Amino acid sequence: MDKKYFFFDIDGTLTDNATKKMVPSALEAVHKLMEAGHFVSLATGRANYKAEGFRAKYDFPNMVCNGGHGIFYDGELRENRPIDYDKSLAIYRQALDLGYGVLVAIDDSEKVYANSFRFYETAGIRKEATTYIINENFDPANEEHIFKLYVAIPKEDEHLLTLKDTVGHLRFQNEYLMFQADAKKEGILKMLEYAGGSPKDVVVFGDDYNDLCMFDEQFYCVAMGNACDALKEKADFVAEKNVEDGIYKACESHGWF
Repeated sequence: MDKKYFFFDIDGTLTDNATKKMVPSALEAVHKLMEAGHFVSLATGRANYKAEGFRAKYDFPNMVCNGGHGIFYDGELRENRPIDYDKSLAIYRQALDLGYGVLVAIDDSEKVYANSFRFYETAGIRKEATTYIINENFDPANEEHIFKLYVAIPKEDEHLLTLKDTVGHLRFQNEYLMFQADAKKEGILKMLEYAGGSPKDVVVFGDDYNDLCMFDEQFYCVAMGNACDALKEKADFVAEKNVEDGIYKACESHGWF
């Protein structure tokens, strides 16, 4: 059997969105793939600090994280890059000029910084563990890196933020737009440099819009049955829903075990 390089999204692919736990049959499939000699890695938009617990719990030796900017290879974090500094700073300035609150992550942690309570007053508390540091003198221009931006701008007003397309962005929550690395494909290619693999041997599994960027024609792309329609249309194969043993059945039917 030819060695394959498998990359799995976490949320909605490996995990049941209802329980937030890994689907048992998916875990069994991952173990069987590794036993068969394949390379297995996570491929997630989560920051390293958010993904590390999941990686360690299920003993994944490799992980593309931080939207493709983080590379955890063979048990060690090798890279973890911020987003483009100058472009992010320009978006920050424009958002403030337009009157929108902005939170800034200057490192890979749950801490975010702002110069006012405007984000909270507009969007409220973020729906995940966050440490807020509010300082009227805060200016990201005085910091070395920008890892993420959170802009409290309604969807109908996004067109006013004319610089938004210069940096990868997603809207997981209605209350704010998140700017982060959107380069899973590039992260996978970087991982292959470490692992010595070829793009033609890559298999990717995903379910949501943020996986579109890794559904590349160089790879064999598997969309879960619970995936968004846009991902299914781009896929080489549509599996059954993840909670209906979609990953296991896909691997079995392709003879990857």
